[in-house]
Amino acid sequence: MATCRSTWRSAWGTNIKTLRRSCIVKPFRSCTIQLMSDNAKSAVTRATEERLNEELLDQLSLYGRRARGAVEKVAPELSFAEYSLLGHVHATDGARAQELARVFGLDKSTVSRQLAGLMRRGLVERDKGRRVRVTSAGERLLRATRAALLDLLGDRVADWTLEERRTFADLMRRYNAAEPEPGAEAADRPA
Repeated sequence: MATCRSTWRSAWGTNIKTLRRSCIVKPFRSCTIQLMSDNAKSAVTRATEERLNEELLDQLSLYGRRARGAVEKVAPELSFAEYSLLGHVHATDGARAQELARVFGLDKSTVSRQLAGLMRRGLVERDKGRRVRVTSAGERLLRATRAALLDLLGDRVADWTLEERRTFADLMRRYNAAEPEPGAEAADRPA
Protein backbone atom coordinates (compact mmCIF):
# COMPACT_ATOMS: atom_id res chain seq x y z
CA MET A 1 0.00 0.00 0.00
CA ALA A 2 2.87 2.40 0.75
CA THR A 3 4.29 1.90 -2.72
CA CYS A 4 0.88 2.50 -4.17
CA ARG A 5 0.42 5.68 -2.11
CA SER A 6 3.78 7.10 -3.09
CA THR A 7 3.22 6.24 -6.73
CA TRP A 8 -0.19 7.88 -6.74
CA ARG A 9 1.02 10.89 -4.71
CA SER A 10 3.93 11.53 -7.06
CA ALA A 11 1.75 11.05 -10.12
CA TRP A 12 -1.20 13.16 -9.07
CA GLY A 13 -0.27 14.86 -5.80
CA THR A 14 -3.52 13.85 -4.12
CA ASN A 15 -4.09 13.36 -0.38
CA ILE A 16 -3.95 10.02 1.46
CA LYS A 17 -7.74 9.61 1.80
CA THR A 18 -8.19 9.95 -1.96
CA LEU A 19 -5.24 7.65 -2.55
CA ARG A 20 -6.74 4.87 -0.47
CA ARG A 21 -9.97 5.06 -2.41
CA SER A 22 -8.10 5.19 -5.73
CA CYS A 23 -5.64 2.42 -4.92
CA ILE A 24 -8.05 -0.04 -3.38
CA VAL A 25 -11.42 0.52 -4.97
CA LYS A 26 -10.95 2.03 -8.39
CA PRO A 27 -8.07 -0.17 -9.64
CA PHE A 28 -9.94 -3.24 -8.35
CA ARG A 29 -13.07 -2.25 -10.22
CA SER A 30 -11.20 -1.42 -13.41
CA CYS A 31 -9.31 -4.73 -13.19
CA THR A 32 -12.56 -6.62 -12.68
CA ILE A 33 -14.20 -4.81 -15.57
CA GLN A 34 -11.15 -5.44 -17.76
CA LEU A 35 -11.13 -9.16 -16.89
CA MET A 36 -14.81 -9.46 -17.65
CA SER A 37 -14.24 -7.61 -20.87
CA ASP A 38 -11.38 -9.98 -21.82
CA ASN A 39 -13.55 -13.00 -20.94
CA ALA A 40 -16.39 -11.65 -23.05
CA LYS A 41 -13.99 -11.04 -25.94
CA SER A 42 -12.62 -14.55 -25.52
CA ALA A 43 -16.14 -16.03 -25.65
CA VAL A 44 -16.96 -14.03 -28.77
CA THR A 45 -13.67 -15.12 -30.36
CA ARG A 46 -14.37 -18.79 -29.54
CA ALA A 47 -17.89 -18.55 -30.96
CA THR A 48 -16.56 -16.87 -34.11
CA GLU A 49 -13.85 -19.53 -34.46
CA GLU A 50 -16.45 -22.29 -34.08
CA ARG A 51 -18.68 -20.74 -36.74
CA LEU A 52 -15.72 -20.29 -39.11
CA ASN A 53 -14.53 -23.86 -38.50
CA GLU A 54 -18.04 -25.16 -39.19
CA GLU A 55 -18.11 -23.14 -42.43
CA LEU A 56 -14.68 -24.51 -43.40
CA LEU A 57 -15.81 -28.06 -42.68
CA ASP A 58 -18.95 -27.56 -44.76
CA GLN A 59 -16.94 -26.10 -47.65
CA LEU A 60 -14.32 -28.87 -47.50
CA SER A 61 -17.08 -31.51 -47.46
CA LEU A 62 -18.70 -29.89 -50.47
CA TYR A 63 -15.32 -29.77 -52.22
CA GLY A 64 -14.81 -33.49 -51.52
CA ARG A 65 -18.23 -34.38 -52.95
CA ARG A 66 -17.60 -32.23 -56.02
CA ALA A 67 -14.12 -33.73 -56.56
CA ARG A 68 -15.53 -37.27 -56.41
CA GLY A 69 -18.38 -36.31 -58.71
CA ALA A 70 -16.03 -34.64 -61.18
CA VAL A 71 -13.83 -37.73 -61.49
CA GLU A 72 -16.83 -39.97 -61.99
CA LYS A 73 -18.26 -37.52 -64.55
CA VAL A 74 -15.14 -37.32 -66.73
CA ALA A 75 -14.03 -40.95 -66.21
CA PRO A 76 -17.06 -43.07 -65.33
CA GLU A 77 -14.87 -46.19 -65.38
CA LEU A 78 -12.88 -44.87 -62.39
CA SER A 79 -13.99 -44.21 -58.85
CA PHE A 80 -12.40 -41.29 -57.01
CA ALA A 81 -10.41 -43.77 -54.89
CA GLU A 82 -9.12 -45.56 -58.01
CA TYR A 83 -8.17 -42.26 -59.62
CA SER A 84 -6.32 -41.22 -56.45
CA LEU A 85 -4.46 -44.54 -56.24
CA LEU A 86 -3.60 -44.48 -59.93
CA GLY A 87 -2.33 -40.91 -59.65
CA HIS A 88 -0.18 -41.66 -56.61
CA VAL A 89 1.30 -44.83 -58.11
CA HIS A 90 2.13 -42.88 -61.28
CA ALA A 91 3.63 -39.92 -59.39
CA THR A 92 5.84 -42.16 -57.25
CA ASP A 93 6.80 -44.48 -60.12
CA GLY A 94 5.39 -47.49 -58.32
CA ALA A 95 4.39 -48.44 -54.80
CA ARG A 96 3.55 -51.43 -52.63
CA ALA A 97 0.01 -51.91 -51.33
CA GLN A 98 1.21 -51.40 -47.76
CA GLU A 99 2.77 -48.03 -48.68
CA LEU A 100 -0.45 -46.96 -50.40
CA ALA A 101 -2.51 -48.00 -47.37
CA ARG A 102 -0.29 -45.83 -45.14
CA VAL A 103 -0.38 -42.82 -47.49
CA PHE A 104 -4.17 -42.92 -47.91
CA GLY A 105 -4.92 -43.91 -44.31
CA LEU A 106 -6.71 -47.08 -45.41
CA ASP A 107 -6.57 -50.72 -44.46
CA LYS A 108 -4.23 -52.78 -46.65
CA SER A 109 -7.10 -55.10 -47.64
CA THR A 110 -9.10 -52.12 -48.93
CA VAL A 111 -6.16 -50.95 -51.04
CA SER A 112 -5.56 -54.50 -52.31
CA ARG A 113 -9.19 -54.75 -53.48
CA GLN A 114 -8.91 -51.42 -55.30
CA LEU A 115 -5.63 -52.46 -56.91
CA ALA A 116 -7.09 -55.82 -57.95
CA GLY A 117 -9.83 -53.98 -59.86
CA LEU A 118 -7.27 -51.74 -61.56
CA MET A 119 -5.17 -54.80 -62.46
CA ARG A 120 -8.17 -56.67 -63.95
CA ARG A 121 -8.77 -53.68 -66.23
CA GLY A 122 -5.09 -53.54 -67.20
CA LEU A 123 -4.44 -50.11 -65.65
CA VAL A 124 -1.74 -51.27 -63.20
CA GLU A 125 0.56 -54.28 -62.92
CA ARG A 126 2.97 -55.70 -60.36
CA ASP A 127 6.66 -55.85 -61.09
CA LYS A 128 9.03 -58.56 -59.81
CA GLY A 129 9.58 -56.62 -56.59
CA ARG A 130 5.78 -56.65 -55.92
CA ARG A 131 5.59 -52.92 -56.59
CA VAL A 132 2.49 -51.76 -58.42
CA ARG A 133 3.18 -49.72 -61.55
CA VAL A 134 0.86 -47.91 -63.95
CA THR A 135 0.56 -49.52 -67.40
CA SER A 136 0.49 -47.53 -70.62
CA ALA A 137 -3.31 -47.92 -70.70
CA GLY A 138 -3.42 -46.60 -67.14
CA GLU A 139 -1.22 -43.65 -68.10
CA ARG A 140 -3.49 -42.76 -71.02
CA LEU A 141 -6.59 -42.90 -68.82
CA LEU A 142 -4.88 -40.91 -66.08
CA ARG A 143 -3.70 -38.23 -68.54
CA ALA A 144 -7.15 -37.94 -70.17
CA THR A 145 -8.90 -37.79 -66.78
CA ARG A 146 -6.50 -35.18 -65.43
CA ALA A 147 -6.88 -33.02 -68.56
CA ALA A 148 -10.67 -33.16 -68.26
CA LEU A 149 -10.49 -32.31 -64.54
CA LEU A 150 -8.19 -29.36 -65.30
CA ASP A 151 -10.73 -28.14 -67.86
CA LEU A 152 -13.51 -28.35 -65.26
CA LEU A 153 -11.36 -26.54 -62.72
CA GLY A 154 -10.45 -23.88 -65.28
CA ASP A 155 -14.15 -23.27 -65.95
CA ARG A 156 -14.88 -23.02 -62.24
CA VAL A 157 -12.16 -20.41 -61.56
CA ALA A 158 -12.32 -18.62 -64.91
CA ASP A 159 -13.41 -15.35 -63.29
CA TRP A 160 -10.73 -15.52 -60.57
CA THR A 161 -7.61 -13.41 -60.92
CA LEU A 162 -4.24 -15.13 -61.01
CA GLU A 163 -3.58 -13.69 -57.55
CA GLU A 164 -6.82 -15.23 -56.19
CA ARG A 165 -5.87 -18.61 -57.68
CA ARG A 166 -2.37 -18.35 -56.21
CA THR A 167 -3.78 -17.44 -52.79
CA PHE A 168 -6.24 -20.33 -52.91
CA ALA A 169 -3.47 -22.76 -53.94
CA ASP A 170 -1.21 -21.42 -51.16
CA LEU A 171 -3.95 -21.80 -48.55
CA MET A 172 -4.79 -25.33 -49.73
CA ARG A 173 -1.09 -26.25 -49.64
CA ARG A 174 -0.81 -24.84 -46.12
CA TYR A 175 -3.93 -26.70 -45.01
CA ASN A 176 -2.72 -29.99 -46.45
CA ALA A 177 0.79 -29.54 -45.04
CA ALA A 178 -0.65 -29.10 -41.55
CA GLU A 179 -2.38 -32.45 -41.77
CA PRO A 180 -0.25 -35.34 -40.54
CA GLU A 181 0.30 -38.02 -43.13
CA PRO A 182 -2.54 -40.57 -42.78
CA GLY A 183 -1.47 -43.54 -40.71
CA ALA A 184 1.57 -41.68 -39.31
CA GLU A 185 0.12 -41.70 -35.80
CA ALA A 186 -0.36 -45.47 -35.89
CA ALA A 187 3.17 -45.99 -37.23
CA ASP A 188 4.60 -43.89 -34.38
CA ARG A 189 2.86 -45.91 -31.66
CA PRO A 190 4.59 -48.98 -30.20
CA ALA A 191 3.00 -52.27 -31.22
